[in-house]
Amino acid sequence: MYIATYIIDIAVLFYLVGLLYSSTALNNNRKKPFLIGIILTIIIILSEVGTVFTDNGSLELRSINVLCNILGFALTPIIPIAITLIFDGRLLRRYKFLLVPTLINIVATVLSPLFRLIFYVDANNHYFRGDYFFIFIIVYIINFLILVISTLKIGKNYNYPIMWKLFALSLFTIIGTSIQIVYPLAYSSWHCVTLSLLLYFLLMSEFDSSFDKLTGLYNRAAFDKAVKQLAETKGFSIILIDINDFKSVNDTYGHEYGDTVIKEVAEIIRKSFNRYFTCYRFGGDEFSIIGNETDQEKIEYQLRTMTDNLAEMREKGTPLPTVSYGYSIFKGGEKLDFHKAFKEADDQMYNFKKKHKADATQETTVPF
Repeated sequence: MYIATYIIDIAVLFYLVGLLYSSTALNNNRKKPFLIGIILTIIIILSEVGTVFTDNGSLELRSINVLCNILGFALTPIIPIAITLIFDGRLLRRYKFLLVPTLINIVATVLSPLFRLIFYVDANNHYFRGDYFFIFIIVYIINFLILVISTLKIGKNYNYPIMWKLFALSLFTIIGTSIQIVYPLAYSSWHCVTLSLLLYFLLMSEFDSSFDKLTGLYNRAAFDKAVKQLAETKGFSIILIDINDFKSVNDTYGHEYGDTVIKEVAEIIRKSFNRYFTCYRFGGDEFSIIGNETDQEKIEYQLRTMTDNLAEMREKGTPLPTVSYGYSIFKGGEKLDFHKAFKEADDQMYNFKKKHKADATQETTVPF
């Protein structure tokens, strides 16, 4: 029974490797930690298979039993770290100390055959939990907490709607793997991890396909999806932004320079709006923002922050073009006509552009 389920798990993981390298939706930076997680899971599954078949009292197999337990206990807490890196690849570069618990567990595991720390295999080749098995449990919990906290933090900072899906998936993995810790003969952990990795791949592929590759902002498809989810009972604001005289920039300095301008402006837009606003690259040199904010003064404040940040960049010697913008506010509680709200913002933006065209054109005549 067990061998059949383990074979299925490993087959699924190899299939996932194929999906991983054929995927054009998944961000390339996620593929390496994904692969690490898959390889570690395969090694741990094979180690668990080894412990199941060698823990039978046969003294000739005792050394294999010990080795399989070392691999399993040393590598298992690394899995949640690998999953964390799929979503936040810079985590360990910023906080190397987070690896300390994992290293402590590895050292304790390697020394266990001698000092009975995490586990021990007696002279009759039978496995037992060690006197300090709690070290493994604590490290495992710490690494899963890192996964959960990192997911919530990144999701909150960037206003990612995927945050709660990832949180739910993390809880599923924690609960699924905890069953075997409480009931050692349940052998459920790696079926759960295999399923979690597959679900994580599907979720992150959908997530990454929602982003514009040049700017890192959400793309037009994500905007259209967000519009369909707007509720008539809840107010929102729509902001449209357009780079002034961008065609002239492209014609004069080339498309490569034009891409640089778009990326710089997109980054300023991203950092200028707080978490109540979600920013999209609508297409070309156009951007759109959907916000939960319906207070006109607060919206105007965010827009001033954006124009001030652009002006500050120009003062520092980066002569970015000016932008035009318009917005519309839907208070909620009535029938939603999104097309009407969008047109109001669009008309306001083009009136702004007309009014300030001369100044905007003058400020786009100097290259980087």
